[in-house]
Amino acid sequence: MIPAAFDYVAPTTVDDAVRALAEAGEDAKVIAGGQSLLPVLRMRLAAPSKLIDLGKVAELRGIREDGDSIVIGAMTTHYDVQRDPLVAEHAALLAEATNTVADPQVRHRGTFGGSLAHADPAGDLLAPALALDAELVVSGMDGRRTVAAADFFTDFFTTSLRPGEILVEVRVPKKTGWTAHYEKFNRVAQAWSIVAVAAAVRVEGGSIAEARVGLTNMAATPVRATAVERALVGQPATAEAINAAAQHAAEGTSPTADGNADAEFRQHLARVLTSRAVSAAVGA
Repeated sequence: MIPAAFDYVAPTTVDDAVRALAEAGEDAKVIAGGQSLLPVLRMRLAAPSKLIDLGKVAELRGIREDGDSIVIGAMTTHYDVQRDPLVAEHAALLAEATNTVADPQVRHRGTFGGSLAHADPAGDLLAPALALDAELVVSGMDGRRTVAAADFFTDFFTTSLRPGEILVEVRVPKKTGWTAHYEKFNRVAQAWSIVAVAAAVRVEGGSIAEARVGLTNMAATPVRATAVERALVGQPATAEAINAAAQHAAEGTSPTADGNADAEFRQHLARVLTSRAVSAAVGA
């Protein structure tokens, strides 16, 4: 299908993009990589009055260090996140999860910030961002503000972005020396996750000193499996101990039922995949 007619603008700075969005009003849409928005436009599930393309805003791209964090520009592509040495060293979980996103063509066009702002509960980057305690920096006419990942995702396809705001960058606390794995269950290659688990672990002397576990598609927003994290700390990094802790994975979740899986099966998957993800992360 052909999208409905809309006006188009391609600003070159964040300030210009924010101004264009404010002037266009609530009927406007921001486009990043376009991998989620373009199909919606073609099916006329959305008919914005104006499309604001961030593709020419150079300051939104790139990955850099800033003290105890790495900073990922919102328009940085999945491909660049996959291959960046700073991500590999300090936020390996992001690289692990990004490796599972769609296919190479999508990863070359899709953006890290676009995926987070889209807030699909089956998207593969939300749970890792939550597990790593990421902070999202957004910009609007009133300036910039920082939102914790735990507060950014509010419902299905809904974030705490206010009207007229855009996501600028994501600040990820360094997890240097941590091992990580992203375990994804889907029906066919390139499909969205039915359930997935993001696990990052720090092992000292054969025992688990710290753990972060995030769940994909187990609620309207990504979920932190805090009961699993608590159960893992202080335990030996063995398959038996990890499997015992993973039995807490479904606690506090509210998975939906659809044509792919009912809620009970998703809870089962959460336990199984958590055991696999943490085991793979520590090499158990």
